[in-house]
Amino acid sequence: MDITQIFCDFDDHCKNAEQTFRNSFPEAPNPPAWPSKFSLSEVVTILVMYHHINGFRNFKSFYILYICSESGKRLFPDLVSYSRFVELIPLALIPLMNLMNTRIGSGTGISFVDSTKIVVCNNKRINSNKVFQNLAARGKSTMGWFYGFKLHLIINEKGEILACKVTPGNVDDRQPIPEMTEGLTGKLFGDKGYISEKLTKLLLEGGLQLITPIKKNMQNKLIPLLDKIILRKRSIIETINDLLKNNCNIDHSRHRSPLNFMVNLVSGLIAYTYREKLPSINFSPKDRELLSNSCSPIEQNVPCLSI
Repeated sequence: MDITQIFCDFDDHCKNAEQTFRNSFPEAPNPPAWPSKFSLSEVVTILVMYHHINGFRNFKSFYILYICSESGKRLFPDLVSYSRFVELIPLALIPLMNLMNTRIGSGTGISFVDSTKIVVCNNKRINSNKVFQNLAARGKSTMGWFYGFKLHLIINEKGEILACKVTPGNVDDRQPIPEMTEGLTGKLFGDKGYISEKLTKLLLEGGLQLITPIKKNMQNKLIPLLDKIILRKRSIIETINDLLKNNCNIDHSRHRSPLNFMVNLVSGLIAYTYREKLPSINFSPKDRELLSNSCSPIEQNVPCLSI
């Protein structure tokens, strides 16, 4: 990850956004001045760096041992104390979200969807947790019950994030899909949790075909051979969820405010987009041509298999 590139990207984004706002609303009052000599671009750069540099399981250790070292002070000459930096973190949430919007990938006609749990406290401490009261909720995943949120992701075969959304842990995986898939076309591959005739018809009206495995008590159906092969490669999105949790450290239970939770999550997603190599699936030109054809196996004239 190029630290200078992150700083320049965000600094340019802030200047362009401010100029666009001034051109659109020339009579608007000036926004409040940034309350520190340490710039917003530097704050965002450090937050994203934390999720990229391995070896630190909490931000305080990273800031004191790495950022406040001699090499860190050369990068950030106007460095502030850790307590002062913590006060600036909530102010970076909206700028981070705006930056994330610029890091969204482009649709390729092949996309994968999945959700992963974000735990905010141990199940034994649910009743005593006040930080996320009325925000988080109990949910159930394949690993059992948890208390927290769900991160819903849609990616393409290049590993680029196309859409993301955070919901309480008790929200059905299928609920945010219509909003997240706006503007997407082609084929969307998901697990059995996304099986829904109503959702399939709704997405198909917008030019997006939902493809999932079937449950044991469902009637068998035919799908093109290539679709079945791609469905088996849906583990790519599970690999990305694993990277986000273990390498980008978006999942921990030490948050002291909802704002800091969101800052940690969004900066982790941004750090992922700056990785030099993303998990991906390579398709030949012939495979892409087959995928771009009609959703109907008969019209595609390609081998079909039973799910």
